[in-house]
Amino acid sequence: MRITRIIMSAAALAIAAGAYGQERLSLEECRRMAVSNNKALEQARISTGMAHYDRDIARANYFPNISASGTYLYNTLDVSLIDSDKSASLRNAGTAVQGSLSAKMEELTRTIMGNPALAMEYMQSPMWQTVLGALSQTDISQAINGIGSSVDDLLHPDLHNIVLAGVSLQQPVFAGGKIIAADRIARLAEELAESKYNAEYAQTIVNVDQAYWQIVSIAAKKELAGNYSDLLKTMEHDVELSADEGVATQSDVLTIKVKANEAEMMLTKVTNGLKLSKMLLCRQIGLPLDSDLLLADEGCNDIALPQARTALSMEEITARRPELRSLGLASQIFDEKVKVARADMMPQLALTGNFFLTNPSMTNGFQKDFHGFFTAGVALKVPIFHGLEALKKTQKAKLEAELYKSKYDDGVNMVNLEISQLYSQRSEAMERLQMANSNLSSAEENLRAATIGFEEGVVESNVALAAQSAWLQAHTECIDAEIELLMTDANLNRAEGQYTSDK
Repeated sequence: MRITRIIMSAAALAIAAGAYGQERLSLEECRRMAVSNNKALEQARISTGMAHYDRDIARANYFPNISASGTYLYNTLDVSLIDSDKSASLRNAGTAVQGSLSAKMEELTRTIMGNPALAMEYMQSPMWQTVLGALSQTDISQAINGIGSSVDDLLHPDLHNIVLAGVSLQQPVFAGGKIIAADRIARLAEELAESKYNAEYAQTIVNVDQAYWQIVSIAAKKELAGNYSDLLKTMEHDVELSADEGVATQSDVLTIKVKANEAEMMLTKVTNGLKLSKMLLCRQIGLPLDSDLLLADEGCNDIALPQARTALSMEEITARRPELRSLGLASQIFDEKVKVARADMMPQLALTGNFFLTNPSMTNGFQKDFHGFFTAGVALKVPIFHGLEALKKTQKAKLEAELYKSKYDDGVNMVNLEISQLYSQRSEAMERLQMANSNLSSAEENLRAATIGFEEGVVESNVALAAQSAWLQAHTECIDAEIELLMTDANLNRAEGQYTSDK
């Protein structure tokens, strides 16, 4: 690299003295620091982790859904399986039966006594007297009332405190392909998140490269401006001596002073620009803005320029370029969403199993005890009609898939155009660098001849100033051409997908 031509021996010694004990940051170190410090990259990395968990969530749909539940209820009212009139009848059933029995016995006694033959037989039979007397004295009301009360208690179960518990299992058997499609969508979404991370990573690398080479360029221009200022100061001193001797005019002195002041102003602007550029790089790599930053290629004698490169095929670029990969993945995701939407029009089949535990017991007359039972079955859901909602969703998903296919094709064309433009810019930058090197050689020789002629008094001061201005311009163009080639090559690497993360 020809930036070193602008560095005089004294300037190189000054840089070495000022950088003593100071660590130089290489381009790779700046890249690593920027990747570690970039908040957008950190957010993209977090999004990738979230997409990974989304894929695990989608896979969970293949497994049975097992859940347990428990409920406690307190009821303030009694539960009755019969109305109050029937409840009273049950509890007084014995009294009613006893009354009917007594009435029948009285009626039987009156019948016997009303018939002389039966009365005579009854009076002469101790057995009938004993039987009828025993029946008349029998009281069955309490026994039957007790039975009625027991039955009534069964029809009034104690449900003030109810405990319900259960374990259920659902295993999907067929869901119209929705579970498989959702799993594929989650996998593609995870790859999409990784692709977005790589795109952000590549852009971060390019931004650091541009900031890095901008600092190298401005640092070189600062040395160039300093050397130019020194040349003018030396020339100003020589012209002032010549004016004192009557060889030069006062106009020549003022002309050179104006040029020297312009050179000082140029040096000040370049110094401020270098400070701001270093602040920008410090912000990107996570260092304090006022850090005393020194780059490895700043003032370096040999910086390797990019060499000729072979263009990659569009198939290779399509596979590497994260933006195109993102569009391709998005297109595949919407293809799977078509299957998800179509699944809503298909039957869904699942196996079910349950175990219930109740207190009071639902299987043993509401006894105050825990009893459980199992159930198993098959659940089938067949959609019939819902305003053609599922059909419209499917058609919409198909259009979305077509939209992203179109975006992908357009993206491939745009990338192809971008790469063609960058290769043209790279070719122009190399030609510009060759011309700048040729002009620099001519400008240096012209300056050398003009300086010798000026010192010998055969060349006027304005000619020497013109040679110095041409020398400054040639050096500046050479620096710009070199930096432009480096930045164009960095953009070309990004465009071809060369910057990929190894995380």
